[in-house]
This record gives sequence, C-alpha cells and structure tokens, in this order.
Amino acid sequence: MNTLSDNSLMLKVKNGDTHKLGLLYERYKKRLFGFFYQMNKDASLSEDLVQNVFVKILKYKHTYTEESKFVVWLFQIARNTSYDNFKKNKKHVHKDIDDIGYSLNGHDDVGEAIIKNENTINLKKAINLLSPEKKEFIILSKFKELKYKEVGEIMGCTEGNARIKVHRALNELKDIFLTLEKR
Repeated sequence: MNTLSDNSLMLKVKNGDTHKLGLLYERYKKRLFGFFYQMNKDASLSEDLVQNVFVKILKYKHTYTEESKFVVWLFQIARNTSYDNFKKNKKHVHKDIDDIGYSLNGHDDVGEAIIKNENTINLKKAINLLSPEKKEFIILSKFKELKYKEVGEIMGCTEGNARIKVHRALNELKDIFLTLEKR
C-alpha cells in the first residue's frame, strides 16, 4: 500500500479512507516544515503550520480532483496557511538570523570555514531581505526543488511567468548578497 502515488492516496482520503492521510503526512511533513521554517524562522510555528495544513486537507478534501497534482494542491494549501497566519498575527515574516553552527574537521582550512560561514549568514540575510513573494518563488523552486510548472500552479501564474519570476528573484538575491558581502 505504501507504493500508492500521492494522488491515489489523496483520492482514497477524499473517498473516506482518512487513515491514508497518515502516509501523506509522513511523505510531506519534512518538506512542509522546511518550507514554513524558511519563510518564518520559527521551528515551533512551523510545526504548528504543518499540522494546520493537514487539518485543512481533511476539511477541504472534497475540493481535490483527480486532475490535480497532489504536491501542487498541498503547497497551495501551505501558502494559504502561511498567509492566514501572517494576517492573523500581523507580524513580519522576517525574523532575526539564527545562529549558524558549523564544525571544522581535520581537512577544513579554518579560513575557508569562516568564509563559508560568513557566506551562509549573508545568504540568509539576503533571502530575508527579499519580498515575501520573491522569497516564496526561490524557496519553492530552489529549496523545495519543484518544477516551474508546479511553482506556477502554486503561485497562480503560468510556467513561463514562474520561470521569469524565479530568475528575477535570483538576480535580486544575487545583488543583495553581493552588497552584503562588500560590507
């Protein structure tokens, strides 16, 4: 049974076999947590939002169709959940950069490790300086590795438009990163 596709499992959930939702939860909890955490930098909130997504899946299971791709439908719910939370709490999505731990092993050069750590910090800062929409495009396409077509469906635009928006967001990210690097 674990080899059923996501779409097949969701159709079973839609038809009343709600126990199959557990399999979908196991498949997607880490990806959803990563999406939320990259958006808000709050682990506890991210865990709550993952749970909220699956509650909404149960609530809105009747809206799922056979033609839908589950991952697209899932991330649309996740986006709406994130937006609802943002609106409800009326606080900025951007938080302070968390401390980044890194380890040095015997093969690493200390100077290289420091530069790598600074680059990671600057990249996180640069991502947090993007608008929420641009941040979402980058997270969905690059960190969650969704195809442009899927990103377009989630974000409500065409595949070509998604590709353009990701490209523009990456260019802006690069400019911000280079500016931070010069400081």
